[in-house]
Amino acid sequence: MKNIRNFCIIAHIDHGKSTLADRLLGATQTVTAREEKAQLLDNMDLERERGITIKSHAIQMEYTYKGEEYILNLIDTPGHVDFSYEVSRSIAACEGALLIVDAAQSIQAQTISNLYLALENDLEIIPVLNKVDLPSANPEEVSDDIIDLLGCKLEDIIHASGKTGFGVENILAAIIEKIPAPKGNKDEPLQALIFDSHYNPFRGIEVIFRVKNGEIRKGQKIKFMATGNEYFADEVGTLKLNQVPKSVISTGDVGYLISGIKEAKEVKVGDTLTDAKTPTTNMITGFEDVKPMVFAGIYPVDTEDYEDLRASMEKLQLNDASLVFTPESSAALGFGFRCGFLGMLHLEIIQERLEREYDMTVITTVPNVSYLAYTKKDPDTSFVINNPSDLPDPSKLDRVEEPFIKATIITKADYVGNVMSLCIEKRGVITNQTYLTTERVELTFDMPLAEIVFDFYDRLKTVSKGYASFDYTPIGMKESKLVKLDVLLNAQSVDALSALIHDSNAYNIGKKMCEKLRELIPRQQFDIPIQAAIGAKIIARETIKALRKDVTAKCYGGDISRKRKLLEKQKKGKKRMRLVGNVEIPQEAFMAVLKLND
Repeated sequence: MKNIRNFCIIAHIDHGKSTLADRLLGATQTVTAREEKAQLLDNMDLERERGITIKSHAIQMEYTYKGEEYILNLIDTPGHVDFSYEVSRSIAACEGALLIVDAAQSIQAQTISNLYLALENDLEIIPVLNKVDLPSANPEEVSDDIIDLLGCKLEDIIHASGKTGFGVENILAAIIEKIPAPKGNKDEPLQALIFDSHYNPFRGIEVIFRVKNGEIRKGQKIKFMATGNEYFADEVGTLKLNQVPKSVISTGDVGYLISGIKEAKEVKVGDTLTDAKTPTTNMITGFEDVKPMVFAGIYPVDTEDYEDLRASMEKLQLNDASLVFTPESSAALGFGFRCGFLGMLHLEIIQERLEREYDMTVITTVPNVSYLAYTKKDPDTSFVINNPSDLPDPSKLDRVEEPFIKATIITKADYVGNVMSLCIEKRGVITNQTYLTTERVELTFDMPLAEIVFDFYDRLKTVSKGYASFDYTPIGMKESKLVKLDVLLNAQSVDALSALIHDSNAYNIGKKMCEKLRELIPRQQFDIPIQAAIGAKIIARETIKALRKDVTAKCYGGDISRKRKLLEKQKKGKKRMRLVGNVEIPQEAFMAVLKLND
């Protein structure tokens, strides 16, 4: 056990984690030259297309250092704020972390928040300055920033380059010398933490775990403590590029387990595995429950696919434990699920993965956040509003509270004005402003979560020319003056397009929504009024003109009354059609409401 090292790689998005992981795999000869490719561990098509890590990936390397064989278990983690739950799970399975900082971009918001996560779990931090070979790199200044942040010495910072492989030997030496070996007792009953799992259609659920105490053997009967279910360990092994079956996995090591479980509900990430005959009494206190930030409805396009969608979501939840969903129904869209996500990118990725991996075509409703409402009848008891249609009548409503966040934005000094005006437009209140260096400023705002859900991140990147980084933590609920904005199509309310909006923004957003829908909804045989309403008060209206057929074409010459008679007849038909007419809303209309500023 003294020769095992478990570590993860943490950094802000795009600071070169996956490329450096490739170099480590190459230096330890875990992969052959033939298998090598860029971002080797990002095995999802979606990850490779977008160039981001979505899932954390565990892999085992073997390395000889000063004549001794060492086993290094590496977990490459995502850098985007929406996948921070993946990072917290990886950190729970490690004793050390490589903190990677880009020598050209310096410390960003996500670097700091991931570092705090690692320090809370008492991990040994090894600072690595990556991309030192870039012409725009500024290693001296960035080294000073790292020293201020970590309180380490200058010689502790390892200079490296993921592109050229410079400094990789030093990183491996530091991992072995600085990161402590895992602690644990081989003779105690088995106690292992599940930190990831995924669904294999041929072999059932593959569970990835880290053994804290005891050992797990092939064929042993094991028990999942959260559900109490018992299974036989059909296969255990370690994770190289492919799975390598072993007969036993000992204390401190990371491995996978296949036991033919087909039901997604029976495996929970964060659960403890133990021996069925001599179970351990104490469960490992895993990581905290996920707190979804953004809620949206996901509905199958065809209502008959509802059960298939449920099965697909359960399998996806195995692989992405931060997805939360409950069944719900909508008058416009039928049966579907109310899902909780960590952010808009997370929502986009889940929708994409459902379509690619499980062949489900889905409709996503307008994302929103959870509110607390209080009625006049009982002003002390709150109830949760996930869907704007659940909001009580304004005459019965006492007050509504919405979730607020503390947003940390790190940007170049040149863009402070732009970033401030964006945050103030989004109802933010500045609480702190610190100059980290002469060039870089950290701004802290208290903001309503609902305001950053839609396009905040994209617009922040635009106003700062890509230089601002953003991270947020929830700080609780505050009272706000919110109104429910309804969209009426042909005088029918469309519940999937309703939204809870702050009083000051309601008119603008209502007007923009009507204009956007007018562009997207195809013309019908009759006029379609699109209205935005608050309660019974209409605040904006647009009309989609009817497609008209020239019924007077066959009238040439003769009296005008003949023409008029045909036009009157057509008018009556249109009126009747409008009463029974059903307006089809294309999927783009639901998503376009999010991009009102484009």
